[in-house]
Amino acid sequence: MYLKVQREDVVRIPPERLGEDIDELAKEFTRTLLEGRVDADKSLTMIASNVERLGEGRIVHGDGAVYQKVRYDAVVCRPTLQEIVDGQVVEILKFGAFIRFGPLDGLLHISQVMDDRVDVDEENQRLIGKDTKRDVRIGDKVRTRIVAVSLNERAPRESKIGLTMRQPGLGKFDWLEEERRKGGGGGGEGRPKRRR
Repeated sequence: MYLKVQREDVVRIPPERLGEDIDELAKEFTRTLLEGRVDADKSLTMIASNVERLGEGRIVHGDGAVYQKVRYDAVVCRPTLQEIVDGQVVEILKFGAFIRFGPLDGLLHISQVMDDRVDVDEENQRLIGKDTKRDVRIGDKVRTRIVAVSLNERAPRESKIGLTMRQPGLGKFDWLEEERRKGGGGGGEGRPKRRR
């Protein structure tokens, strides 16, 4: 999900700022213009660092601004299908819950919470299993799997990421700990022991 990559791009330095140090301006505008942007490779740039100018900038006729090519190191978030992510429940709605992981939120649809019919308790902001009585509340830490990704290049916070907890090893951390204790701590029961 998180990668450190080196990128090249062009930043626009407005004409009213051209009296200042050009290297500092290139760093400032690289950070302000490129951080928080979804790129063509469907990754969200979180941090831009080690910014260096490449050659001299170009002035476009009629604009007056300098278009400066830059190279920089970027920490990016690239959610991928089938990736397992740990997150926190940030919102409960009648159709499911939003889970925040890193800089993004994903939707855990009500049908993907557990292998049980799920009722919504909107008053207490929780999802409850009808038979198991297990619940999910705001603030709970959960382990999920990404099942759908559609990043919005114009508004990254409005990206659509689908999640599930209906697979072994996924769910609310409390449930996982409970399962681990029931299983004896390693799931190795029933296997023959190796001789040395």
